[in-house]
Amino acid sequence: MDLSEYTFYDNRLAVAPWEVKALYRFIWWGKSRTDEGIARMLQESSMCFSVRYKGELVGFCRLLTDFVYRASLWDIIIHPDHQGQGLGTALMNYVLEHPAVKDIPLIITYVSDLYPFLEKWGFKQLPGAVLLLRSPIEYS
Repeated sequence: MDLSEYTFYDNRLAVAPWEVKALYRFIWWGKSRTDEGIARMLQESSMCFSVRYKGELVGFCRLLTDFVYRASLWDIIIHPDHQGQGLGTALMNYVLEHPAVKDIPLIITYVSDLYPFLEKWGFKQLPGAVLLLRSPIEYS
């Protein structure tokens, strides 16, 4: 894949809530998120990673972490028009090799539908997670 027309960012200031909301429309669990909620989510996330193609936001994910022992990876999204071309792999490489992330020994994610994709980086699908779900996932 030729990534020369894609620009990768590691800062929450590189995305606007309305742009992230536009990506969420392609994901079943993100359709009910509000502009206000997304703005707060971006502000409170440890790191936000994004990809732009000719200025348009086409990829996004975020990380919650202590930057030492643990991190959780959330909201891994690639716009459907850019899927299947290696962009998701490039985004994950960018995240996992980032200087602030590369030495964190445990990174967890709950996007089980992406497990076949994430397996190539060593992610394992394990039972035993303990989860407090206060509302149906499509509203969180």
